[in-house]
Amino acid sequence: MLRKNISMIKNLVVGAVMSMGCAHAVAADYTDGNIRKNDFNWMQMNLMQSVDAKVPYGIRNDTYLELEFGARSGIVDLYGYVDFFDVFDSKHDDRHGGDNFFAKISPRFSLDAIFNRDLSVGPFNEFYISTVNNIGDRELFEHYIGLGTDVKVPWFGMVGMNLYAHYVRENYGADNEGKWDGYMFSTNWSTPFYHFANGSYLNYQGYFDYQFAANKIADQALYSNNAIEWYNGIYWHSEHYAVGYGLKYFRNMALMENHGGAGRTTGIGHYFSLTYKF
Repeated sequence: MLRKNISMIKNLVVGAVMSMGCAHAVAADYTDGNIRKNDFNWMQMNLMQSVDAKVPYGIRNDTYLELEFGARSGIVDLYGYVDFFDVFDSKHDDRHGGDNFFAKISPRFSLDAIFNRDLSVGPFNEFYISTVNNIGDRELFEHYIGLGTDVKVPWFGMVGMNLYAHYVRENYGADNEGKWDGYMFSTNWSTPFYHFANGSYLNYQGYFDYQFAANKIADQALYSNNAIEWYNGIYWHSEHYAVGYGLKYFRNMALMENHGGAGRTTGIGHYFSLTYKF
């Protein structure tokens, strides 16, 4: 019974910090100088199927393998994943013969831990210097940097919120390469909402990314100065496995105008996931 209860607690804690880069749910008081008290790490492998995703140039249906990971180590709060497209090398896959991978690496650096201070104010639990690095297979390399925080939200628990400035290193030859271009506001959450007697549970997890004021290329007919990606997933989690479905709303995906030459970049897409947790 004790082992079962420990396993259940472990599942809930890991479930609250994993998937979609969600903020951890542990108090962030480092005034005692112990910046290691909240350390953790996790990694999982997801077999994903996208259906009617609104990716530019008709890349809607793809079976891909995702290696997803996260950790807290001292001042660093890390989330990331690497997607390997067309994992079964199928000619029916919309990614077949195209880009091979996409990676997102998102370290945040705790200001509370750096200064050994409790900077929490009201529902704002911890503050960070936040970064995101998006790396495409061939000609995409972009960076985001800004400020972030973990916010206590009723029912949701701890929600990560970040506001970034956007720097474009490579973007398939677009005019904004080598420039700061726009901003992004992002949130993410992972909320267990139903628990089973065996320790497994149902989880509502997702994220909302809003890009705006990307004006360096907005004068080109192909591009928009704003975009939205909003993912809402319902997942069943056990200690080593998860199964889930996600509904995602796109608007001007990748800052490309809907029907502006890149095809349908606005609308609803669907994602199905099978997960193994290490």
